[in-house]
Amino acid sequence: MQPRWSSGPASITLVRHGESIGNVANDRAHDDRAEVLELDLRDADVPLSDNGRAQARALADWLAQGGAEPPSLVVSSPYQRAAETAQLAVGDLGVRMELDERLRERDLGRFDGLTGRGISARFPEEAARRSRVGKFYYQPPGGESWADVVLRVRSFLRDLADEAEGQRVWLFTHQAVIMAHRYVLQGLSEAEVLQAERDSPLPNASRTVFVRTGSGYRMDVFGDDEAIERAAADTTHESAKDEEHA
Repeated sequence: MQPRWSSGPASITLVRHGESIGNVANDRAHDDRAEVLELDLRDADVPLSDNGRAQARALADWLAQGGAEPPSLVVSSPYQRAAETAQLAVGDLGVRMELDERLRERDLGRFDGLTGRGISARFPEEAARRSRVGKFYYQPPGGESWADVVLRVRSFLRDLADEAEGQRVWLFTHQAVIMAHRYVLQGLSEAEVLQAERDSPLPNASRTVFVRTGSGYRMDVFGDDEAIERAAADTTHESAKDEEHA
């Protein structure tokens, strides 16, 4: 059998989008012990916060100062916060940039816009079902499980292996999608990928880098935010409380 990753990009750099106004609203809702985020936008249209734009520009400055080799191909989630991060971080490099819906955020269905407190209060039967099924395979009503995200990541990576041989590819995307890439490229188990997520919160505008080594990919960097730490932007992470129900 031919090795699964015997062809493909020389490297894959996954960049989580910068802090969004949704992230800010989520943190505020948790602080206020609210059930619903104060955010009147569909998820695809949520833009970056001022700090998120500063984070993306910090990544651009870091690249300009030789922090890493620039990408030869850029692919972004079409969601505004990811595409805006990509444009600010690498838009001036003259590199081909594409959008691919398979890199979009995980769909939370009827849970969209709710905090963990809101989900428990309004969908108590779903909390019990999630406990029984487990986080990886649980689908919110009308939404996606982690396993569903993995399926679209597998499809995306198959196309990338055929179309981006030897290239330095940068992907601008979301936390669950980055963890799904880890699951696929590292061959992690359900338990291992969930433990990895619990152990290491993924900063906004951070880089996770995979390098191809013959028949597979080696993860060189996970959640590196050196560019943000060097700049005036604040480092931000996903709310741990939010992840309890994601």
